[in-house]
Amino acid sequence: MHRRIVLGALLATALLVPFGASAQKPIKVGFPIILSGPGALFGEPASKGAQMFVDEINAKGGVLGRKMELVIRDTKGQPDEAVRVAREMILKDNVDFLVGTLTSAEGPAVSVVAKENKIVFIAPIPKTDQLTAPDKLHPYVFRVASTTTIEGRSAAEIIAKWPVKRVATISPDYAYGQDVTKSFVDHLKKIAPQMEIVDQQWPKLGENDYTPFINAQMAKKPEAVFSSLWGGHFLNFTKQAKPLGYFDAIKNNMVAGGEGASPESTKAMGPDYPVGIWGNSYDAFYWEDAPAAHKDWILRLSRYMKDEYPSSWPIQGYMGLQFLAEAIKKANSTDSDKVSKALLGLSVDTPVGKVTIREKDHQANRGQLYGKTVKDPKYPFAIMKPVTYVDPTKFMD
Repeated sequence: MHRRIVLGALLATALLVPFGASAQKPIKVGFPIILSGPGALFGEPASKGAQMFVDEINAKGGVLGRKMELVIRDTKGQPDEAVRVAREMILKDNVDFLVGTLTSAEGPAVSVVAKENKIVFIAPIPKTDQLTAPDKLHPYVFRVASTTTIEGRSAAEIIAKWPVKRVATISPDYAYGQDVTKSFVDHLKKIAPQMEIVDQQWPKLGENDYTPFINAQMAKKPEAVFSSLWGGHFLNFTKQAKPLGYFDAIKNNMVAGGEGASPESTKAMGPDYPVGIWGNSYDAFYWEDAPAAHKDWILRLSRYMKDEYPSSWPIQGYMGLQFLAEAIKKANSTDSDKVSKALLGLSVDTPVGKVTIREKDHQANRGQLYGKTVKDPKYPFAIMKPVTYVDPTKFMD
């Protein structure tokens, strides 16, 4: 009898071990992002922000008693490669969720993979409206970035106030550039019908020689320009445009979308930056009127990045993981169907204030900072001054 009891206890213990071990398995999150080429200017810091969140939450015990593990892969800025690595992370690395991608070509492509595999995918960067358009929306895709509609309309509101009539655009010829430029033009025509679009240039994404586009645009004599060139692409364009007198010709009347005024961009260019243009950014370490939580965020970020003037892009990677963790807690599960439902209408207190993912389109009310770039003796690179947060709410529908 005693022997039977002992054997029964041992059997029960043996049966419990797999469940206990399973409960301690990490929650694996695939993070496909650009880590090479011009896009790495934004992709590298975004991935570090995601890792920063994982490190912070793991130090507090993880989520549902489990540690989080980030699996980062380079998409090289190519949608086909983004799809390949996303599938590989799902099938070989056995990730539970996907957070990431950078371009508006990668995001929609990976969204299809997420739908096929019924796995939650949170996009912290791609802006194209196509990602969450009614015909593309599905239960597993969510976005905590701004959109091309929000950005294009925000830029139009700025230029509409300028004493100019002849306006031009220059944007990369793919989903993001096409969508944001259309939103800009349509909104500008609506609120400032006296303005005329005199030229539109469409260099391919990754173009190396912008000279023909610059010369063609200057020949049309615009008085103001909206640009959505971004990252290293904007840097390359600017370095070629400045010696040709492009910015002098338009008297620095440019709104550089695509985070053209982000610390990454102004720091990378240093004295070559066309100070005086307007631009936007998701974050700025010098944002004086930020929500209370932002100051602590910048202190933590500065320590983590070992940078006195930390980047702006970590906030997007951080927020993507922050929303995922909160949804897992709310669902009390890592099941994608349950987490997907938990994300609907979810509000999170982020370093930039409360952000909510709308239930109807899985889109967060994520705005951006805008301002005119100036030289400030405090910093060895251009900053926006004043920094203005543009509420996206009125531009979202």
